[in-house]
Amino acid sequence: MIMAGHQPNYLPWLGFFDKMSKCDVFVIEDEVQFVYHEFHNRNKIKTPNSIRWLTVPVKEGRKRKNFSEILISNNKNWSKRHWLTLKTSYSKSPYWNKFCTFFEETYEKKWNKLIDLNLHLIKGVMDFLNIETELVLASSLNVSGKKNDLIIAQCKALGAKTYLSGVGARIYLDIDKLEREGIKVVFQEFEYPIYSQLWGEFVPNLSIVDYLFCAGGKIEDSRAL
Repeated sequence: MIMAGHQPNYLPWLGFFDKMSKCDVFVIEDEVQFVYHEFHNRNKIKTPNSIRWLTVPVKEGRKRKNFSEILISNNKNWSKRHWLTLKTSYSKSPYWNKFCTFFEETYEKKWNKLIDLNLHLIKGVMDFLNIETELVLASSLNVSGKKNDLIIAQCKALGAKTYLSGVGARIYLDIDKLEREGIKVVFQEFEYPIYSQLWGEFVPNLSIVDYLFCAGGKIEDSRAL
C-alpha cells in the first residue's frame, strides 16, 4: 500500500492532486498547525489583469490552532467575491460550463469551518479528475508525533509499506529512519504541464481551477513505484 498526505489546502494546485492520484490512501493532515498567509486558506488564479489571490477570511488565524479548529469569518462577503472573480476570469474558458455549477453551488452555501469547505472542494475536484484514492483524516488514526515519527506512525496505522513524498520534504525527511521501520520512500515526480491559458503568457502552479477551466482536467493514470 502506498500512502501520501498533505494539509487540506484551499483550491490546491495540480501537483496536490497528482500526488493523490499516485497513492492508495491519502491522509488529510487536519491536526497540523494552521499557518496564516500560506495556502491553507488562499490560492492564486489568473485574472484578465494579473495573478490574484483568493483568500478565505478566518477568525484568529494568527493564533496557534490546529487546522481543524479554524473558523471562517463570515462577516465578510468573501464567497460572493470568490465566485464573481472566478466567473469574470474563466467564463470564456473552454471548460467553464463543464465545471462552473459545482463552484457556484459551493459559494452559495454558508461554511463555518475552513476544513469543511476545503474538503468539499477537494472531493469535488477528485470527482472531476476521476481520482478514487481513499481519504483518511489524520485525527481518525489516533497516532501522534512530529514529521518523521508522525509519518511512520501513520504508515503503520494504515499498513502502508511505501510513503510517497513531495520533493519539498527532502529537507527534513529521514529516509534511513523510515526504511529501518520497513517503509520505502518514493518522491513524487511531477512536471507541471503547459496548456492553453487565458490572459497572456503561461503561468504555472496556479490553483487547480485554472487547469480545470482551461485544460479540462485530466491526470495521467500513473502510480508511484
